[in-house]
Amino acid sequence: MVRNLALIALLALAATPAAAQGQEMLIIAHRGASAERPEHTLAAYERAIDQGADYIEPDLVATKDLVLVSRHENELSGTTDVATREEFEDRRRDKTIDGRLVAGWFAEDFTLAELRTLRAKERIPSLRPANARFDGLYQVPTFAEIVKLVRAKEAATGKRIGLYPELKHPTFLLQNGGIDMVDLLLREFRQLGITPADPVFVQSFEIAPLQRLKQRGPGFKLVQLVEPLGGPADEPAMRYADMVTPTGLAEIAKYAAAVGAHIGMVLMPEGTPTTLVADAKAAGLDVHAWTIRPENEFLPAMLRTGEDPKGKGCGDVKLAALLKAAGVAGVFSDGPLKGRSCP
Repeated sequence: MVRNLALIALLALAATPAAAQGQEMLIIAHRGASAERPEHTLAAYERAIDQGADYIEPDLVATKDLVLVSRHENELSGTTDVATREEFEDRRRDKTIDGRLVAGWFAEDFTLAELRTLRAKERIPSLRPANARFDGLYQVPTFAEIVKLVRAKEAATGKRIGLYPELKHPTFLLQNGGIDMVDLLLREFRQLGITPADPVFVQSFEIAPLQRLKQRGPGFKLVQLVEPLGGPADEPAMRYADMVTPTGLAEIAKYAAAVGAHIGMVLMPEGTPTTLVADAKAAGLDVHAWTIRPENEFLPAMLRTGEDPKGKGCGDVKLAALLKAAGVAGVFSDGPLKGRSCP
């Protein structure tokens, strides 16, 4: 009962007019509208933009010929049809990535031309069977194509649309293939005419790549990602839990503008805020929380609708309201949040 009352009180606070609560919370489309289209496809990004997202979030990996493309991981079989392609059977590898053995096919072992022959598929079809209807329709997009899409939509709508790329496994790629993701990203920024004046955040779970970006691309807004367990792959002795203490946040503030934190680090199980947002603000950092998903499977028990893990209701909108009440500056979401309301 106490937990339910606390939830009701917080939701009532979050429902007050935006002007009374300060700046509007940014909506960051997590891998595009990934609850409605296979993630990291141009179709997913375009749908997210049409649904009002402020930023779209491409995860970036690199091809063998050093082109940045968008995939959730450098391992391809979870999100493409590569495992069914006999011509690429000999590319299957076992790799130890950030301390974990991974078997499959990896973007850095394919040229862009080879990668373009693959087709995207839904990563979690058991929970998102409707997305699987689109399997085989879309290619793996390059970062340049994503920027082109964003600019076309900006021209059509008159609205600025931000980019929020994540560098995936940059230390692994540098140490095991000589692929410098920081260099590649800054090169792409120059070629595409992207400057710090544009709405751009760059994020990573690692520390050194962000620090190098701070030095080599001054002015770009950087985001240190953190999660409840573990620590940065490039600093094995460091724990994320220590990084979100007041002392740790003060160190992050030396190179980053925000912390991208798992929702469980921002809200207690009953929906009340932790101290993270207040501690981050004291250090001069914003907090962007990840990730709001519409399915029951991903929602706190108190916000679920029915028993079906695939079931959807208003839980995602209510979770966003709790995060807004907690003071977060932005949220990552798999589905549309703007313009939706719940009873």
